[in-house]
Amino acid sequence: MTTSTTPSRPDRIHGIRYDYDARAKEYLTTCNLCGAAIWTVLTHVDRYGYRASTTACSACSLVVLNPRMTSASYDEFYRHVYRPLVSAYHGRLIDATTVQAEQHLYAMDMADMLAPFMARVRGGRFLDVGGSTGIVAALLRSRFDLKATVLDPAPAEIAEADALDIETITGLAEEWEPAGRRFEFVGMFQTIDHLLDVSATLHKLREIIEPEGIFVVDIVDFRAAYLRQGSVEAAVKIDHPYSLTEDTMEAYLARVGFEPVHRSYSADHLHVAFVCRPCDPRPDARPAPSTVREFFREIRQVQNSMRHHPGAP
Repeated sequence: MTTSTTPSRPDRIHGIRYDYDARAKEYLTTCNLCGAAIWTVLTHVDRYGYRASTTACSACSLVVLNPRMTSASYDEFYRHVYRPLVSAYHGRLIDATTVQAEQHLYAMDMADMLAPFMARVRGGRFLDVGGSTGIVAALLRSRFDLKATVLDPAPAEIAEADALDIETITGLAEEWEPAGRRFEFVGMFQTIDHLLDVSATLHKLREIIEPEGIFVVDIVDFRAAYLRQGSVEAAVKIDHPYSLTEDTMEAYLARVGFEPVHRSYSADHLHVAFVCRPCDPRPDARPAPSTVREFFREIRQVQNSMRHHPGAP
């Protein structure tokens, strides 16, 4: 008699043979949000089991992988590793084809949320930053009569967007040069946590959006993730150089010159979406000191109430 066993999550991740330790990395010396240079180390391992440290800015509570992989390392990661790693974590195939059904449902939810705000940009130019397979861009293009462009670093996913007759650009948002192009509508759907330079990218997008345009962005709320998991480590992953909260996202938007006019908590209670219009920037915006202190208190409370603390006896 033979028996078969399903590989455990750690075994599936190990089977990818991705040597995170060997990848080129860089240290961040100043906070991408407020510019401070005092860090508090929060974690030493991520949800996949990789030795990935996260630090939080002691002044504004922005959480980042530190050190984090270089741009070249992330380019290779998104080309060859990201989808297999996520598949191994969830125990099911997630690739440029299978992900499209989930993206379609997400796109319908986004379209419904955006509908009250889209009259001012209907028929305009739409840039989907991190647009993946183009499913979201295609649905929004159809519903709001937009001229869509998808920017994404993964060639396999760009190929799917090409098949939908969408203009595509292959590359990282940080390295893309707009060359004078402007857009009435810019979306960054389930993408901002993956950026290597949130501040520079948001400033770039603020420059290319028309004065009466709309910007929409959603985050994986780091607080929601670690409170749900009961673990800070479980909320950290190497594919998210930044772990954003509502407070740090609000500060980023204010600094760049985006005013949220609508906020939406997703059905999964994990994502938070902001619909924004251009406004005058507030370069000194940051979370209030009391909010920052409470964030660190909560982190320690979660870390010291975990039943299965990594490395605990």
